[in-house]
Amino acid sequence: MSAFLLQITTAATVAADSAAAATNVPVADSADLSLLDLILKGGWIMIPIFLLLFVTVYLILERYLTIRKAALMPSGFMGSIKSLMVRGDLQGAKMLCAQTPSPLARMIEKGIRRIGLPLQEIEASVENVGKIEVARLEKGIGVLGIIAGIAPMLGFVGTIIGVIKIFYSISTTGDFGIAQISGGLYTKMVTSAAGLIVGIIAHIGYHWLSIMVENLVVRMENSAVEFMDILQDN
Repeated sequence: MSAFLLQITTAATVAADSAAAATNVPVADSADLSLLDLILKGGWIMIPIFLLLFVTVYLILERYLTIRKAALMPSGFMGSIKSLMVRGDLQGAKMLCAQTPSPLARMIEKGIRRIGLPLQEIEASVENVGKIEVARLEKGIGVLGIIAGIAPMLGFVGTIIGVIKIFYSISTTGDFGIAQISGGLYTKMVTSAAGLIVGIIAHIGYHWLSIMVENLVVRMENSAVEFMDILQDN
């Protein structure tokens, strides 16, 4: 019973000392801490996280501009192709496709160049070109999915390393208190926050660009079907 009371007394003493140390922490330091200082306190792990952020922003902007450009089609393109093919002006249809920088135009041009072959072979050629064009549009999007998984893990690793250093310092110096733990821990959790932010940006970019590609693929498939209908009607 006396040993139990002794443990309670010791615990109360430690808690009182910790509370007293916490009250002596200067508030002005945390209030004056700038965002740059906070980022620098994250340690070396912030370097790869910022590199991932740079790659993420670059891929999102580059793929967005590429997909948006590929999705731009002159109004009435398929109507013009149909009109030229009905008149038998295959050379004019080829020139129209060559002058239109679009995956859809390259698909149709490939089909026009295969006219005279069985419809199955023409359709296969158009589908193969479509697959190549979609692969070009999706280039780099998969990297965003990888970054979305890696960045948060890097942030957690940075926080864990910081916690290890804190407790190692406590074990070697014997200086234990709420102020010492919280003061070091909140700066180390910056890496977790940074990793999560980069992961969220990459995750949003990955799905956003994937949706853009899917919408363009649907348009390409519809145009390919319309092109095959034109061939069958003629």
